[in-house]
Amino acid sequence: MADSRQPLLSPRESQNESDDHLLSLTRSITNNSFASSFVADADDIQPIKSVRDFFREFCREFIKLWYLAAPAIFTSVCQYSLGAVTQVFSGHVGTLALAAVSIENSVIAGFSFGLMLGMGSALETLCGQAFGAGQLDMLGVYMQRSWLILNTTAVLLSLVYIFAAQLLKLIGQTASISKAAGMFSIWMIPQLFAYAFNFPMAKFLQSQSKIMVMAVISVVALILHTVLSWLLMIKLKWGLVGAAVVLNASWVIIDISQFVYIISGTCGRAWTGFSWKAFQNLWSFVRLSLASAVMLCLEVWYFMALILFAGYLKNAEVAVDALSIWSDSQHYSIILCFFFFWCYFCPLQYEIYLLLSA
Repeated sequence: MADSRQPLLSPRESQNESDDHLLSLTRSITNNSFASSFVADADDIQPIKSVRDFFREFCREFIKLWYLAAPAIFTSVCQYSLGAVTQVFSGHVGTLALAAVSIENSVIAGFSFGLMLGMGSALETLCGQAFGAGQLDMLGVYMQRSWLILNTTAVLLSLVYIFAAQLLKLIGQTASISKAAGMFSIWMIPQLFAYAFNFPMAKFLQSQSKIMVMAVISVVALILHTVLSWLLMIKLKWGLVGAAVVLNASWVIIDISQFVYIISGTCGRAWTGFSWKAFQNLWSFVRLSLASAVMLCLEVWYFMALILFAGYLKNAEVAVDALSIWSDSQHYSIILCFFFFWCYFCPLQYEIYLLLSA
């Protein structure tokens, strides 16, 4: 009777058998999961077993990276050069004109540029998520939503342009520079709204790797800008009025060209026309935009502070002129590094979104 009540296996043996079964089951699940998640593709990098293999794959990836980075860097350089070319021709008008353009470009427009570019950068995250989830129609909705928010922001920032002369005097800038920069700032209000349309369109096109068309539009605008700046500012002697007319017109040309390209049908499902969905979830979009703006503004505004500090020196006009020229040269190196990093990170970001949404 005692033997009949005794288990067939001892507790230790039963536990060992259970552990072995669980271990084999875990290995089976792990192997199946690994096999289903990490299937080698023909385009995947082969195992690197030597220094030669490393340099071969490094060169391949480097070429791919520059294929994306070169047009993006070229686009940014051309667009930044619009203001730089205006400053160059302003130097031929006079030291006060150059100081006024430098203060407006680096301080007034620089403040707005950093804030609005940062807010527009929220589209990188949202467009990446939509692209990874296959919701291409949401790309256009997000762009329109960003237009609404950035244009509302532009209306508020226009007060800074209108009262720029008073603000510059308040922080201790000289009367002559404050007056000239304040007048030029009022003339440059159209550029502020051009930023509001341009930044969302740029992120919209970048998310689809349509960078080459942006490069072509930018270089054409830069060529026209250079020719018209020479004609109006130097030949016709319009001075700062000519600078404002040409700079505003150049940004408007870029915006119109990009918008025509978008609505021409080249973006497929990404643009299906204007939608009322753009008015939904605006507050959550604003919060994300402000968070993006804070990160980028700190990187842009320190150049603005340097230009302002130069205005406190004895010979303020010459100091501002010299520092603004140095600032332009530094911006070109920053553009190179920033967009090289962006072109490396964005494809990786979209791959992650694709994996998460699969």
